[in-house]
Amino acid sequence: MIAAGMIAYLGAFTSVYRSHLTDQWVELCHSKEIPNGGAFSLKGVLGDPIAIRSWQLSGLPSDDFSTENAIITFNSRRWPLFIDPQGQANKWIRTFYKERQVKIMKFTDSNYLKILEVAIRMGYPFLMENVQQEMDPAIEPLLQKQIVKKGNNWTIKIGDAIMEYDKNFTYIMATKLRNPHYLPEVSTKVTLINFMITKEGLSDQLLGIVVALENSELETKKEALVIEGAKNKDKLEEIENQILNVLNHSKDILGDAKGIQILQNAKILSDDISKKQEAAEKTEKEIDEARVGYRPVADQTSGLFFCI
Repeated sequence: MIAAGMIAYLGAFTSVYRSHLTDQWVELCHSKEIPNGGAFSLKGVLGDPIAIRSWQLSGLPSDDFSTENAIITFNSRRWPLFIDPQGQANKWIRTFYKERQVKIMKFTDSNYLKILEVAIRMGYPFLMENVQQEMDPAIEPLLQKQIVKKGNNWTIKIGDAIMEYDKNFTYIMATKLRNPHYLPEVSTKVTLINFMITKEGLSDQLLGIVVALENSELETKKEALVIEGAKNKDKLEEIENQILNVLNHSKDILGDAKGIQILQNAKILSDDISKKQEAAEKTEKEIDEARVGYRPVADQTSGLFFCI
């Protein structure tokens, strides 16, 4: 519930303000006796380690704030609009969607509607950069997702043209304005996501860079743990599906020798994965403690950047 609230309402805010609000929401859950997991983390609730790693390999900064922004981007129903004065999100989207032939345009380009129509029909990602405070009314149906099913196909009307709509189409907008003021009629149709670097965010990014340079073994170990953790998660899901399948198709579980064998194997594998996870969590804690030693360097450099 808190994750849904964060995706819907908190994208435009800084990391400090987001955590301040989510802490208040957790307290509210306690006061209303709504069961919850205590301290809230969007990464913990909706984060997929393998997906996060692929975003970071495509140029997404490694700090938690940027990871949260990416999770909001891929989990929101509305198209994202990045507040991105430093161009970090722009660079990430260009690299991430490069293989899918991302189309990059501006509202000032005379042929942008033609390219947009091609992207909608063919299912290409489309990045509209340098967005100002007012939008072109022509893309209103796209922002409102006025997609209609005709026969077996989905269609959308842009301007005077009715065209087929490919479900793989992705629309992303980005502005370089540092503090844009979008009218309610715009901000209710998009998901505003604040990619502007903060002191804390930059400090987190720099910490990753410093540790990678000074103690690369630590970073490699941490990365291996992330991949192993994701594999174990997949295995556990596989085991759960096997158990459910056995229970679903067996009329007499006690008399089903094959079913009992599958359940026993699942139990052994599950216990093995649990032990591995415990060991991994312990190692990860040790790695994080070692990383903290480099924190002053990251904080000092981040401070210098913001002073300049």
